[in-house]
Amino acid sequence: DMVIFDETIRFNLDPNGIYSDEEIWNVLELSHLKRRIIQLENGLLYHLIGGGEILSAGEKQLLCFARALLRQSKIYVLDEATASIDLGTDYLIQDTIRKMLNNTTVLTIAHRLNTVLDSTKILVLSNGTIQQYDSPSKLALNSI
Repeated sequence: DMVIFDETIRFNLDPNGIYSDEEIWNVLELSHLKRRIIQLENGLLYHLIGGGEILSAGEKQLLCFARALLRQSKIYVLDEATASIDLGTDYLIQDTIRKMLNNTTVLTIAHRLNTVLDSTKILVLSNGTIQQYDSPSKLALNSI
């Protein structure tokens, strides 16, 4: 689930207050939310209420994605991270993941095939049972 605090956008991205505005704006750009946040009165200091009711479901996902990018972790678990986003934005986010997270481990849980096509390995589950595990190209050959 997407966690949006009844707080400022800045707090939602950096609850411990350790990152600079420049770093925050950078991840907002990478997550394709910068333009939307700039439009809000007070920008980063805009106070979100009601779980971020002014944001669409996709924008909430992007905000959580920006929060994750800001932390620069070595392991990311993306559980349907782009499920509420249109295909065009999904492509942009996947591009950001490829560029920004290329030296990290990314576990992606997805139903959209294009979300995982450039993964190193894919694990296919059905009813909790492993059905297939291989590179995308080998899995594609097996399905022909």
